[in-house]
Order: sequence, then structure tokens, then C-alpha cells
Amino acid sequence: MALCTYEYDVLVVGAGHAGTEAAMAAARMGARVGLLTVNLDTVAQMSCNPAIGGVAKGHIVREIDALGGVMARAIDATGIQFRMLNRRKGPAMHSPRAQADRREYQIEVKRIVEQQENVHLRQETVEDILTESHGDGIRVCGVRAREDVVYRAPTVILTTGTFLQALMHTGEAKTPGGRAGEGTTSGISEALGRLGFRIGRFKTGTPARLNGHTIDYSKTEEQPGDDQPEPFSFLTGGLAVEQLSCWITYTNPQVHQVIRDNLHRAPMYSGQIQSCGPRYCPSIEDKVVRFADKQQHQLFIEPEGRNTSEVYLNGLPTSLPRDVQDQMVRLIHGLENVQIMRYGYAVEYDFCPPDQLRPTLETKRISGLYFAGQINGTTGYEEAGAQGLIAGANAVLKLRGDEPLILGRDQAYIGVLIDDLVTCSVDEPYRMFTSRAEYRLVLRHDNSDRRVTPLARKVGLVDEARWRRLEWKQAEIARVGGLLEANRSEGVSLAKFLRRPEVTWDELQGRLPELADVDAEVAQQVVHDIKYSGYIARQEQQIARQRRLSHKRIPDDFDYTGIMHLRSEAREKLSHIQPASIAQAGRISGITPADVALVMAHLEGRAK
Repeated sequence: MALCTYEYDVLVVGAGHAGTEAAMAAARMGARVGLLTVNLDTVAQMSCNPAIGGVAKGHIVREIDALGGVMARAIDATGIQFRMLNRRKGPAMHSPRAQADRREYQIEVKRIVEQQENVHLRQETVEDILTESHGDGIRVCGVRAREDVVYRAPTVILTTGTFLQALMHTGEAKTPGGRAGEGTTSGISEALGRLGFRIGRFKTGTPARLNGHTIDYSKTEEQPGDDQPEPFSFLTGGLAVEQLSCWITYTNPQVHQVIRDNLHRAPMYSGQIQSCGPRYCPSIEDKVVRFADKQQHQLFIEPEGRNTSEVYLNGLPTSLPRDVQDQMVRLIHGLENVQIMRYGYAVEYDFCPPDQLRPTLETKRISGLYFAGQINGTTGYEEAGAQGLIAGANAVLKLRGDEPLILGRDQAYIGVLIDDLVTCSVDEPYRMFTSRAEYRLVLRHDNSDRRVTPLARKVGLVDEARWRRLEWKQAEIARVGGLLEANRSEGVSLAKFLRRPEVTWDELQGRLPELADVDAEVAQQVVHDIKYSGYIARQEQQIARQRRLSHKRIPDDFDYTGIMHLRSEAREKLSHIQPASIAQAGRISGITPADVALVMAHLEGRAK
């Protein structure tokens, strides 16, 4: 008999970046949401790098915002440095990034969550997942917290971060916990194992934090923010913010030698850690071993906030012992007399391979149970927030009995992320890059609202103010485009004139005074639409071909064992993944065009 029982429409376990976006999305759609977290003081805590965005990650943050999410507004309010990466490349590669005031960002997200109607934020430690038999399968019905407290709901979203049976490593020392100063949880892992889920083990790492007053910045290279910082949120009119500089320094052969001399004490090399870490954010000891010919590695000294001297040493994640960290850090230029305030460490944690999920992020095994964030094998605040938002929206759509929200690879980086996870699964922590997207020119960060806000509007994720803002913007883009088509210069329309590589918007304004007062965001969209119209048209033809395949749905109960001549490997993989469409089937590793053709033929025969 439970001590207390509480009833909700949606339960979200964990209030990190995935959990807060999940809870907020479900609440915006009208659901009554219970958001449960072990510690109310760490809601949306930045466990590692105090920054939002970056290459491809910045695209995801703008898509989260275009879907009504929290992350972009929070970083606009608390950022201390804003930069647009890859400016020298084409617009598809431009990616916004911002340093955050770590503490203020966490406070701002918590404030937004606390003010959201329908969200009930509770401090609880969840120890079990409750299920019940339902028709031909099992469905979730709630969770049990410590002290025998029960929370009941027809949908549950697990956003457990790095806390599932987590173990921190600093040299030979091992401490239970998913983040410095915090504990771990084993009950959820045990429940998932009991329910039949496959569980894997990943690891991640974080660098030392330093006292900025003890750094000699004269020996480092200054990295200031942009002169005209661009906001993340489409609702932020502009940024008038005093920006703080970051600083660049480098490792050197002496540092590398200290690391080599102590590899036997590094958990990754002593055998103490056997799980896989992120390929694209390796520990410094891993870098020194894998890139033995390199004489130096770039490091970024990043401030943690306006009201603290603590700085983050980006590029030097490590789990080496404390005495080795002291020695190697003080061999770096500018850090000769530095004081370490927090030592680096590695964290091992449980995750569930994401091929156990549907494209909605609902588990295949348990109806109504969703996973989002690092439990799915991803890394990064942005990837986590995106998954949380989609899981939260789909939990409510399931309750309504409506069609789910599934973003295509041609619609959003979030669509690429989730399709990669559920179709290909992961064998190392997943990080988003622009190279993962086939249709990069269409999926620019600057047009995220034009791509996904209409989809969000249909399911109730965005409010009237955001929708009116987009309608005005779309009308302005059409009006300005019409002006350029109607006016001529040098014998051609201004639209055609703008297609010339050397022609800029400033030059057009000089030829047509009516353009002087055009909104900068509108002008940017018009320029990109016109200058890249030929390339965009070509990508849209490719998208149309792919959509024809995507529209060929595969029923959930489709039996691949009944297809004659289908290879054993293909039969096994297709039965395991259970692709929702022919297009998804074709993206599964090891599935050939011939396999796809057999499935299509069988589907057509079944339809007849």
C-alpha cells in the first residue's frame, strides 16, 4: 500500500535539459505534468561545458526554439559571449554558439519551468517503473519513488542523464555519482532490466575548473565575442550585452610526456574503465595516445559566469589522478601558477541502445514509456533538449489519440538526430554534426522557424504571439521578394542581379530606396532564398524522391520471415528495428537496395 499517490497525465523523470523541455512541451499542449528530480537546485544544470550551441548544435537549439522550447530564450537571457561559427563558409554551415553564465542559466530555466502552468516540479528519487498488462502487451502506469510514494500516469518519460548506476573516476579513486557532489540511482536500471530492455554502458569526462585570478592571460590569445551578437531565439529582438572574452592556449610536449608517464594510472588505460567514451570529445590522455605525432592541442579558457572567478578548461577532459592533473596543468602556458578549484573526472553510466525506440521516442516494449537524452546514448545539452521536446509532445499526442509528431530528415536536424538513433542505434556517444544531414542547404539555422513552427502550430506547441510573428515574417519575405522581381538594374530584375556572387544586400539598398527599412532578419532570408535558389531547388527534388519512399508505410505487425529470398541478415535486422517506412528501412546498416525492393514488392502484394 503506497504511502501517498499522485495522478498526472505525463510524468517526466529527471529535470535536466531533456526533462525540462519534455515537461514544458507537454504542459504547453495542455497536459498535467509531474516533473520529478533528485535535487531542485540542479534543474537544467550544465554538468560540463558552460555553453549552448556550436557546429550543428546551434541549429538544434534554434529548432527547439521554433518548436516553442526553452533553451534559446534561456541562453539569450544569460549568455556572456555570443559567436557565429563558420562565418567564412556558406550559410548552411553557420552555427551560433554562446558561453553561458552557468549559474544564471540554471536559475533562468528553473524560473521558466516554475512559472509554466500545468507543470508540477517535485523533488523525488524514483526507484521503480510501474507497468500493467494491456491487450497484447504491457503499458506503463507510473513510477514509485522513495518512501513508497507512487506517481501514476499513462505516459512516463525517462530523462535520467548520466545518473543510472553512475560511477565517477579520478585516477584510482572511484565514487558513486553522476556529477561531482551528487549521487546515483540504481533502481531505474534494475527496473529496465527486469522489463527486458538491453542496457549498455558509456562514459564521459570533464576537465578541471581553475581560479581565473591565478591565470597569466598575457601568455594566452584572446577570443572576443562578435561585435554584433545574434540571438538564438526568434522572439529575441536583439542582444545588448556586455560580453566576456574567452582565451586560447595549448598543451605542449612536456604536458604530453607527463600524461604518457602516468597512463598506467589513467582509468581508461589501466582497465578500470572499459566502457566507450565520446569519439569527438576525447580525454586528453586519449588525444595524446591517438595523435602521438601532434606536438600540441588547442585549449579554451572559458569563464563560468560574471560573478565568479571560476573558469572551464575546455579541451582537457581527464580522469587522471589529482597529483598528475596538478603537474600537467601547470606546464601549460599561462597556467604556471594556476589554482585548480575542481578536478577533472570521468563518469560511467548506463544507457539503453535506442534501436529499442520508435521514431516517437516511445519504447517498443512498453506502451506509454518514452526515453530522451543520454539514456539514448547521446551526448550534449542540445541533443538532449531536442529529444525531450519531441518525447513530451508525442506523449500528449498519444493521450489524445492523434498522429505523432515525427520530423523528417528533410525538415529538421532534430529529425536527423532521432532517425539516426532509432534506425542505426549507437556504439559510442552520439553527437550531432552538419555532415550527418543530407539536406544541409535547406536545414539552415536561420530558417528554422519557417521549417518547423507550422508543424508545432498544428499540435499546439507554440503560442499565438510566436505564430503571428512568423506570419508577419513570411509576408515580409514575399513582399520584398516581389519588389526585387518588379524592379530592374543593368537590364535584369534585382532578384536576378542578386544571384551574382559579388552582389550584396547593401548594394541593392543603394539601387532601391524602398529596401532601406527592411527588417534585417527578413533581408537575410530573402538573400539566402535568392542566391541559393538553384541549389535549393535541386535539394528539394531529392527530398521529393525520398518522400515518395517515406510515404510507403510498413505496418507494425509486418512479418519479414514471410518474404521469400530475403537474406537472413536483412530479415534479422528489419525484424529487430521494425522500420516505420521503406525510406527508414533503406537507411539501416547492412540493408541493400535488393532487400528494399523485396520488401516493397511484398507490401504491394499484401495491399492487393
